[in-house]
Amino acid sequence: MKLEGSALRLTVYIGENDQAHHRPLYSEIVHRAHRAGLAGASVFRGLEGYGASSTIHTSRILSLSEDLPIAVVIVDAAERIRAFLPELDALVTEGLVTLDEVDVVRYVGRQS
Repeated sequence: MKLEGSALRLTVYIGENDQAHHRPLYSEIVHRAHRAGLAGASVFRGLEGYGASSTIHTSRILSLSEDLPIAVVIVDAAERIRAFLPELDALVTEGLVTLDEVDVVRYVGRQS
């Protein structure tokens, strides 16, 4: 797949313990993005954060919280990202979904 120039970055901010169809929500999003043929998806685990609930989640040893922040990031052509948004509407019941315009400078996979 060729991807360069103008694109959209879709970022989904959720909690580590969020579930969809008996699996972690971040995993469900990645697998659906893959099935949709999107260019790629990455999941990043945060060390500390809070969202709309104002509850701070942290990885510090003395904290009781294990529901750390998760960001799922997907970059692809605008029309492909926008076509994927209805999938997220069905999955993400709590969290934040953002879109940013980006310029793809390089997108190259490993040589097989």
